[in-house]
Amino acid sequence: MKTILDCSMALAWLIARPDRDQTALAEQVFTKVAAYGAEVPAAWYSELANTLLALERARRLTQQEVTSYLADVALLGIRQDEEPCATRQAQVLDLARMHRLSVYQSAYLELAMRRAAVLATFDSPLAGAARAAGVRVFGDRL
Repeated sequence: MKTILDCSMALAWLIARPDRDQTALAEQVFTKVAAYGAEVPAAWYSELANTLLALERARRLTQQEVTSYLADVALLGIRQDEEPCATRQAQVLDLARMHRLSVYQSAYLELAMRRAAVLATFDSPLAGAARAAGVRVFGDRL
């Protein structure tokens, strides 16, 4: 099954999660993404870079750690959604309204729905909305 990767999951490969089960889940997602790739919404790269910059400015990461992490991520088969954002805007807004998500969160949900893919996220509101919409969340029991 295809995987839609959100930033919270990808960042767990760099910043350890406080929960062991989440750490194990992040490792499973990494293994799957390394083997089969993943797809991300168009804003994913900017969202990832912005979060990394915030962590760097907060002195939780060094510039070298950010550079190294981004080089590692570039080696993975992460593909950006090729559908123009403008063509999906109405659907993304509708999902955001329906599930009380941000537009950024609902972009992941819309992509997972459109691709009939599993969503890899640690974002609880997004995961809940995905389940409510019939989207499988990585780590859920079948």
